[in-house]
Amino acid sequence: MAMNKELQLSDLRTVYFVGIGGIGMSAIARYFLGLGLQVHGYDRTPTPLTRTLETEGMHIHYMEDVSQIPADVDLVIYTPAVPESHAELQYFRTVGTPLKKRAEVLGIISRGKRTVAIAGTHGKTTTSSITTHLLRSGGIDCTAFLGGIARNLESNFIQGASEWVVVEADEFDRSFLHLAPDVAAILSMDADHLDIYGDHQTLLETGFKAFAANLKPGGSLWVRQNLTDYFAGMPNLHSFGIECGQARSTHIHVDSGYFVFDYEGPAASMEGLRLPLPGRHNVENATVAISIALDLGVSTQAIRQGLLSFRGVQRRFELIYRDEQVAYYDDYAHHPTELEAAIRAARELYPDAKITGIFQPHLFSRTQDFADGFAAALDLLDRPLLLEIYPAREQPIPGVDAGIIFSQMKNEAKLRCSKQDVLALLKENPPEVLLTLGAGDIDTLVTPIANWLSEKNEGNSK
Repeated sequence: MAMNKELQLSDLRTVYFVGIGGIGMSAIARYFLGLGLQVHGYDRTPTPLTRTLETEGMHIHYMEDVSQIPADVDLVIYTPAVPESHAELQYFRTVGTPLKKRAEVLGIISRGKRTVAIAGTHGKTTTSSITTHLLRSGGIDCTAFLGGIARNLESNFIQGASEWVVVEADEFDRSFLHLAPDVAAILSMDADHLDIYGDHQTLLETGFKAFAANLKPGGSLWVRQNLTDYFAGMPNLHSFGIECGQARSTHIHVDSGYFVFDYEGPAASMEGLRLPLPGRHNVENATVAISIALDLGVSTQAIRQGLLSFRGVQRRFELIYRDEQVAYYDDYAHHPTELEAAIRAARELYPDAKITGIFQPHLFSRTQDFADGFAAALDLLDRPLLLEIYPAREQPIPGVDAGIIFSQMKNEAKLRCSKQDVLALLKENPPEVLLTLGAGDIDTLVTPIANWLSEKNEGNSK
C-alpha cells in the first residue's frame, strides 16, 4: 500500500484493530467496515459489543496470538490503553506495518469533513449524542463517532451523507489535538488524567487551550460560562450555561419525569423545552447542543421535537428497571464530579426516597488523585457500597486501594464489599432507588440485579 505523507484512506483494503472492543475503537471499525474494507482485530475479552461487531462482519479473536493476524494488513489502529509490550503490537512494529493511534485516524477522517468536536472532562458522550440527534432530527444527515451507545441509534457510530461529522474530542493521551474542528464545545476542564498531564495547569495549557487553538479559521468555540476567562481574546468565542452565558437555560423544573426549561440564545429563544434526561448537568449539556444545532440551521420546532425524543446513552444515567417499589439506574460516572452529578440527579427525581449507590473506582492513579472527592460524593448517598478498584490499563500502586476512599467517608451507613457480595447485600436490605456507578466491569452486575428486581416484583404481585 502506498503511504504518502498523509495516510490515504482510499488505499486501504484490510485494517487491523488492537483493542477493537473499546467504544471509540469500535466506532472507527464500523466506519471502515461501512467503506467495504476487511476489518480484523484483537480484544482481551468477548463482550456484547464485540459479539455485535462479529455479527456485522468483523473478524475478532481474544487471545494475544500473532498467528491469528491476517496477511497483508494495510493499517493497524491501536488504543493507548493497550500496553507497548503487547505481542501483536510488537509484531507489527517488527514487520513495519503502518501503525496509528485511534485519535490520529479520527483526525484524518474528520479533516475530510466539516467537524463538530465536543470536549470536556465530563459530558462529552451525552452532549455529542444530543447534538447528533438534534442535527439529524433537523435534516442534517451527519456522521457521528460517539463514546457510548446512543439509544436512538443503538450504536456508537452512524454514517451520514452530509458534509458534517460530530466527534468526541478526548483529552486522554492528548488525543483531541489531532482534530481541527469547525465548531468546538468545551464543557468542563476539571483535573483528570494527571498520569498523562502531571498537574491541572498543564492539562489546561497543553490540553484544552491547545485544542481550542486548533479551531479552523472562522470556526466557533462554545465554552461553559465559568471557563471563558481561560479563552479570552479567542475569535468567535461564545458562552453557555444555566442562568448565565450568551446561551442559557432558565426556569428549570421537574414535571412528570421530564426536566423542563426555557432556552435563551443569540439565535433564538424557546420556552417549555422538555428533556427526558435527568439532572441539571444534562440541561446544561443540552443548552450547548441546542446552540450548535441553531448555528447549523436546525429549526426551533425540530429542536423541540428532537429533545423530547432523545432516548439517552447507554450507561449515562440509564434507567434499567422501575416498578412501584424501586427504580434502578446505571451510570458510567468515574470522576468525583460525575459521581456527584448522578447522585444529585437521582435526588432531584426522587427527593423522598432512600438512595443506595454501588461504586467501583476506576484506575489506581485516579483513586489516588481524587480519593477525597470520591468520599465526599459517596457521602451524598443514603447507603453507599464501595467495591475494589478496577485497574484497567494500570499496574497496582503500593498503598492504593478502595480503603483510601472508604477511610475518608463520613457516612455511617458505608460498606466496603466485593462484587460477589452485592446481590446478597441488596436482598438483605432492598433499595428504593439504586445506582450502579463506575467505568470498569461493574456493568456485569446490571443484568443480575435487574433480573432479581424483576423476579422480586413478580413475586410480590402474585
